[in-house]
Amino acid sequence: MLAKRKCGIFGGMQLNLPIFPREARLVNNNLGVYEKDDLVQYIVNGAPVYSHTKDDINAFRFITSNFIHQGTCRKVDIQNFFGVSEDSVYRYYKKFLEKGEQGFFGDDARHGTAHKITGARRVCIQQKLDTGQSVNSIAKEEGVRESAIRYAVKKGYLKKK
Repeated sequence: MLAKRKCGIFGGMQLNLPIFPREARLVNNNLGVYEKDDLVQYIVNGAPVYSHTKDDINAFRFITSNFIHQGTCRKVDIQNFFGVSEDSVYRYYKKFLEKGEQGFFGDDARHGTAHKITGARRVCIQQKLDTGQSVNSIAKEEGVRESAIRYAVKKGYLKKK
């Protein structure tokens, strides 16, 4: 016959408290954040759950919206801890609800290129710039804003004579 063990009031379970690395700053009792080697690490209840490079603003907006949605933290926690406006937290949480991850990393998200100036359109605009056509007339013909073309020139995606 097996002997019965007394396990106390917790039935033999060991309680683990969340343990955060010394470098972590706490957003609230459940969520900690720390940065090391230009990588931002998010820790929930002592376990690493997400990381991104320091400059990846889309990843920051996505993960903080995700934490709000999961109930890991509140909008005001993000506002106070990271020093971002109430409007931007609301806007990106709304984007998260409407589009999910795709809204931050999909085709909708801008990744360093001028809006509407990609692929074949960029080649066509570049050919027109090479012939000396004005930015204004190119913008009207291609259905993009002049500012988008000027931005692409400024960033080096397009070359102007």
